[in-house]
Amino acid sequence: MTIRLGDIAPDFIAQTTMGEISFHEWLGDKWGLLFSHPADFTPVCTTELGKTAALMDEFEKRNVKVIALSIDPLDSHLEWLKDIEQTQHVTMNFPIIADEDRTVSGLYDMIHPNQTEKATVRSVFIIAPDKKVKLTLTYPPSTGRNFMEILRVIDSLQLTAYYSVATPADWNDGEDVIILPSVSNADIPEKFPKGHTEVRPYLRTTPQPNK
Repeated sequence: MTIRLGDIAPDFIAQTTMGEISFHEWLGDKWGLLFSHPADFTPVCTTELGKTAALMDEFEKRNVKVIALSIDPLDSHLEWLKDIEQTQHVTMNFPIIADEDRTVSGLYDMIHPNQTEKATVRSVFIIAPDKKVKLTLTYPPSTGRNFMEILRVIDSLQLTAYYSVATPADWNDGEDVIILPSVSNADIPEKFPKGHTEVRPYLRTTPQPNK
């Protein structure tokens, strides 16, 4: 099953390191970050989960719930958590799904046979409170994710969900944004009272409206 932007994120019931969850109910009215890792007790995954735990305050500030997944069993996850905490100097503060029967990884197309048939690739799904998928990223097993980029994308998704703007290349929270072409010049003063700059008729910038 291929997940496309705007699709409703598939719901599921699964066992995790923090108990059984029903995914949509667990998300509630928050944003969600669901990401897969290839296997337990692997070096890159250990650093990724440690980094995520260290950044949990940043995710919580953005109203984001985080959950990871691999196709290893629950007892393996629970043992691995000890290694993550010891080597990465964190407390594991988010659940990891035990997808031993590959139900969830199948729903989210996390196993790419031409890459590996025995493990999930490094998939990322950002899900809005309406349960629609707003972003997908796929990394190979050999490349660890940049979690600062994931936070940056969440900032952009949350901003653009509520204001008629887009974010330019390399944008970071607090920088100028682009006014959508659908907004007429006549409507700009009301929508963007901080003012704007017209670089071209199709390229109009304004200070970030929620800062």
